[in-house]
Amino acid sequence: MTQADFLRSPFPAARDNPGDPPEGPARYFNRELSWLSFNWRVLDEARNPRVPLLERLRFLSISAANLDEFYTVRVAGLRELAREGNTRLSDDGLSPAEQLSLVNADARRLMDAQQGVWNRLRSEMEAADITLIAPSNVTRAEREYLAQQFREQVFPVLTPLAIDPAHPFPFIPNTGFVLAIELAREADGRQMEALLPIPAQLPRFVALPGKARFVRLEHLLLMHLKELFPGYRDAGHCTFRVLRDSDLELEDEAEDLVREFETALKRRRRGEVIRLKISAGAPNRLRRLIEHELDVGPDEVIEVQGLVGMADLRELVLDNRRDLQWPAFTPRVPERVQDHDGDMFAAIRQKDMLLHHPYETFDMVVRFLAQAARDPDVLAIKQTLYRTSRDSPIVDALCEAAEAGKSVMALVELKARFDEAANIRQSRRLERAGAHVSYGFMALKTHAKISTVVRREGDRLVTYTHFGTGNYHPITARIYTDLSLFTCDPALGRDATKVFNYLSGYVQPEGLEKLAIAPIELKPALLDLIAREADFARRGRPASIWAKMNSLTDSKVVDALYAASQAGVKIDLVIRGVCVLRPGIKGLSENIRVKSIVGRFLEHSRILCVGNGHQLPSHRARVFMSSADWMNRNLDRRVETLVECVNETVKDQIVSQIMAANLADEASSWVLGPDGRYLRHLPAGRDDLFSCHRFFMENPSLSGRGSAGARDVPALTHSQE
Repeated sequence: MTQADFLRSPFPAARDNPGDPPEGPARYFNRELSWLSFNWRVLDEARNPRVPLLERLRFLSISAANLDEFYTVRVAGLRELAREGNTRLSDDGLSPAEQLSLVNADARRLMDAQQGVWNRLRSEMEAADITLIAPSNVTRAEREYLAQQFREQVFPVLTPLAIDPAHPFPFIPNTGFVLAIELAREADGRQMEALLPIPAQLPRFVALPGKARFVRLEHLLLMHLKELFPGYRDAGHCTFRVLRDSDLELEDEAEDLVREFETALKRRRRGEVIRLKISAGAPNRLRRLIEHELDVGPDEVIEVQGLVGMADLRELVLDNRRDLQWPAFTPRVPERVQDHDGDMFAAIRQKDMLLHHPYETFDMVVRFLAQAARDPDVLAIKQTLYRTSRDSPIVDALCEAAEAGKSVMALVELKARFDEAANIRQSRRLERAGAHVSYGFMALKTHAKISTVVRREGDRLVTYTHFGTGNYHPITARIYTDLSLFTCDPALGRDATKVFNYLSGYVQPEGLEKLAIAPIELKPALLDLIAREADFARRGRPASIWAKMNSLTDSKVVDALYAASQAGVKIDLVIRGVCVLRPGIKGLSENIRVKSIVGRFLEHSRILCVGNGHQLPSHRARVFMSSADWMNRNLDRRVETLVECVNETVKDQIVSQIMAANLADEASSWVLGPDGRYLRHLPAGRDDLFSCHRFFMENPSLSGRGSAGARDVPALTHSQE
């Protein structure tokens, strides 16, 4: 047993914190630095020898893509505040300018570390016969092949751009990647600057025939420079990549929300450059030109010794090298659905059913809606859509239902960051099919995940409802861990219908029976549940809280957890990403532990279990699942759901399986210390560390077992390799 096993290990001794009053800003960690700490943990998976080689490469590319998005949104906001002279302090007592300085310093260290990890992975890949070769190592036959590839696949889509008074510096979009060249005319040596913007549609790594050998696209372009600029030679070159401010600004009184978003998306594309990454060794005059034209200062320029655009490394996670990736995993189909020959409504009528994705297939969610679309007894379908896939089977089902004459209402959230354009396309497709499409609120994002299906059964109408913790996105559902609750509980059906009426008619719902929604009752309900546990502790009753989420940043919730800890409540938190709460401080948070799980699957489900006067795990606990993280934006500026699970099997699955396994996990867990550092305990020679991901892959879940029964659902253990 290691310290990461929260299920069995005792709480560690609390740390004294002299000089920091419990009510001061030092009781919080900085949100932005906490996010960077999370991305360091992602990068560390790229160094983890227990992870297959190409999966480590994938983690490296994810850490790079994460950092890009962080800069285009969060850092862009800090930069704007600092430029405006805003001195408002964050909860931890830092001004925007101070935060920006600390973030930039840590991000530069992270980028240096990414290059070091890439160099090590590249060596290991070469040993595994996956090689990225320099132009000097290309054979004559390979040169002929590359020449053909260049002429047929690359040359037609390139636009060489000379830079002179008649050809001004072009606009480079967000994440744009460019080869910049200093050219010398062969006839007289006269110099000229030129740019080759590299279309994002082209692969960054060009495959050679035979074994897995690749040439970087920018190297291919340099090899064929004379075809792009006849009569000139290369006198010096570099690559660069820009990131732009990607936050959307909307007019408060937009008459047509869809058109306003289309206009805002164009503005985003042209946002200010907030970071320029440029390859080391760029010719001075060329570099000065680029910096001047993009209007960036020294603090916004990163000189890269290595690969520019590391997110592109995902292309080298090769489909034909499964031996270097995680072993294949096939999600389970719930036995109860099989018992009813695939009839989702019959399975749900039997009793509430909880699916744990990706271990149970997300296809059941798709089947629920597809079956509803084709069922002549179904009268109406209502659905929220925050993010979904490009060719979404969910949208297909809704369109089919609308075309069949059913009443279909879809709430499409246009403000889903970086999915706005896709959601506009989906909304227009739904409207063409005859669905009623609503876009929710100007000032609130609709982040709740709800589907309702109204079905005529005899002389009554039955509402079948799905609540989820994740998006209706079949692709991400393969790697995100989320919960799906299916129910025909009349009270939850009424509650869900009231929420949809709120989204389409703006009238606040009254009399919700088993559901709390943000921004109305969810946060007060959450604070009340925490306060009730504190009251149990003060009265000498057992008191405990288990919670799981992506991020914790809301200061009122953090303060409520501190107060509960001081009252004696034992609090275990599984928080994958940002956490501003400081655990393990004497007199403040000595009864709070925090861990982060980063591994094969992306932990995404949001869960709350409170002992309710009993020690967890307990059958008498109150159990909730939610679409909301405990962040200011989720609790105050979004429409979110908090659903109480009352079915005993569902409660047992969440408490005794899902939360217990997450708390017991050792293999993928990082424990947050009072100083803000995350430590992972991986004792040398220990191959038996408990992994919650392996546990869920290898063992059936309680809910949905049907006739198979729960006899073979094991305790918290799994087979050893």
